[in-house]
This record gives sequence, structure tokens and C-alpha cells, in this order.
Amino acid sequence: MHQGKYVFSQIMDFVARYQFDQCVARYNGNHWVKNFSCWEQFLALVFGQLSCRESLRDIVVCLGAHREKLYHLGFRSTIARTTLADANEKRDWRIFRDFAEILIKETHELYVDDRSSDFDFSEPIYIIDSTTIELCLNLFPWAKLKTVRAAIKVNLGLNLFGNIPSFFDFSSGKTLDVFFFDRITFEPGAHYVFDRGYLDFKRLFSIHQAGAFFVTRAKDNMSFRRLYSHPVDKKTGVRCDQTIVLKNYQAIKNYPDHLRRIKFYDSETNLYYVFLTNNFDLEATTVADLYKHRWQIELFFKWLKQHLKIKIFWGRSENAVKTQICVAMCAFLIVAIMKKKLKIKRNSYEILQILSMSIVDKNPLTKLISEFDLQETDEPLEKQARLWDY
Repeated sequence: MHQGKYVFSQIMDFVARYQFDQCVARYNGNHWVKNFSCWEQFLALVFGQLSCRESLRDIVVCLGAHREKLYHLGFRSTIARTTLADANEKRDWRIFRDFAEILIKETHELYVDDRSSDFDFSEPIYIIDSTTIELCLNLFPWAKLKTVRAAIKVNLGLNLFGNIPSFFDFSSGKTLDVFFFDRITFEPGAHYVFDRGYLDFKRLFSIHQAGAFFVTRAKDNMSFRRLYSHPVDKKTGVRCDQTIVLKNYQAIKNYPDHLRRIKFYDSETNLYYVFLTNNFDLEATTVADLYKHRWQIELFFKWLKQHLKIKIFWGRSENAVKTQICVAMCAFLIVAIMKKKLKIKRNSYEILQILSMSIVDKNPLTKLISEFDLQETDEPLEKQARLWDY
């Protein structure tokens, strides 16, 4: 793995170049390109993410300072800021989205055994939510949200086993979250957890028909008729466990089957929650716990915004913004793959901090990132005196 390679080259060894080239060929990304290929563009942007660069000029200046190392880092030509900016503006962002999907598949295979200790499920649990990235209206007029605001929305499904993204897409800040369901292929047996913003009975029924399960919260004005009430233990916080059907004509037409309604009291927040699900076999408390774990995706979004560069953008066009977000997702996934294959015990935050300071060093990754204890000495003052004696 090491063989005198730079740290950045060792990291990129975990990427299958031929798979990236397939994504490039799909969108004809290297058409009429002579000097600066899509692969070099990808390397430069991943370098910017891992080294915490703030701008394209920052990336180019840092790479230019190590010009003698560029060939060994994977670059076949020097990089100008205008060349990198033009590439981000013009080359199809879907190249990097498709490659992120390939990395997602590989990551899931590596983390398939990382089951949550809270749930004994053989099928995956997906948490679905979106995050809005605020933009400046003057610089990003294509993302206009309101009169004085602009934003782009990232819709994402997070696999609770391993906390790894499973699918993601973009939408405008004006688009309702529920339309994201139309772009998802639901897996039979899997559980999908989401909040009330995704509550649409027609789309819930499509999940049900696919053989998958959902857990969400009911709206306060939902009209229903109770068919059965199941016994509950109120000491667990469960207040009622009911089998219901909808009453509204359009709602019945959209979801003609039975639903399960669970009312739960959370003693920590002193609040009542009403959940809807199509799974009648789970314990009522398990349904409540599933929804409670929805908070994991909020933590993931927070981590992503804090530790990767998706708040300050390196281009102003829609294509450039989406390219940067997709490459940021790729950088996260590459680190996750590296962490698993090298059996690194550190968390991702610590790994990124170390890489940002050592990206052009020649240390072996396992030695650089592995945790170890410093040897303590009983005579520190004596060693200090000897140092000054020389």
C-alpha cells in the first residue's frame, strides 16, 4: 500500500479508476478535453475537500506549491484556476453523482455487518430527510427561493446500520420533500423512517405495495376510524396501539388498507407522539424507538456541513454547486471505505483532521492514522537538562 507513496495517492488507491471512467464515458465528460481530464478535476476537488481548502484559488495555490509532487499525486498537467473553474461549470455534475452511487454500494457491502445494537433486524433501516443549504441570491439567482433568499435542497436516505448514505438527490428549495419518494426504489422488507413532511397516503401505499415498511408521525387533523385496540403496557410509555382505516374519501382511495396507529408518551420531553406504520408485528416500543433514531440523519447533516466544504462554494452555477456537493459525498465515502479496509478505530472527524495536515506527506496511512499511546517517562526534567547540555 505505502511503497513511498504520498498520503493523497494512498487514499485514492481505494478508488477504482475504471468505474470512474465508466461514469465519465456515460456523459461524454472528456469530449474535446486535451490537458485537464475529468479524473484530474475529481482529484483536485477531493484534494480540496480533504485538505479543507476554502476556494479554487486556494486549491490551485496549494497544489502549485508542490509542483514537483503533482505527477505522483495523479495529475498529468499543471492546474490553472480558470481551467478548474471552467471544468466545474461545464462538465456534467451527474458524473460525480453516479460515481458517488458506486461508492455507496461498495461502502454498504463493507458495513453490512455493522448492525445497530438497538435493533435486531436483518433488513436495512433507512432514515429519510432533507437539508436546505442557504445560498446568496445575488450570486446564485438560479436557486431563488423567496424575494431575498436562495437555497438548494439535498434529499438523502441514511442507512442506520453504519450511518452511511444510501441514496441522495437534489431539489429546489421550493420543492416539497414528499416528491423525493417518486425517485426511490423501495426494497422489500426494509424500514423507511421519516417525519410528517413526507406524509402522503398515495406514496405511503406505494411503499406498502413494494413489501417495505414505513414509520412516520400522524398529522393532528388526520381523520380515521378505529377497528381494533390492542393491549398495551402504559409503563413503557405506550398509551394506545390501534388498527385503523382512514375516513376521508380521497385518503381511502389513496390508502385503502389498514394502518397501525400508536400513541406514545415520552417522559424525557413530556410530549405525546402519534406514529403511523404498516408493520403490525413490531412491538409498539420498537416503533417509537425507530422514529427516535431519525435524529441520526440530523446529526449526519450537521457533521457534513461542519467538516466538509459544502457551505462555501467554489462556483456559482447550478452545475458547479451540485458537482461540489457530490464530490464532498465521494470524499466522505472514500474515507469510510479506507477506514473499514484498514480497520481504523478512530472516528471520521479525527481521520479528516489528520489527513488535512498530512495530505502530501509520505507516511503510511496505517501508521499515520492508527491510535497509539505516548510513552511516559519518570524523569522528564533530566531529559530536558541533557538536551540543553548539548
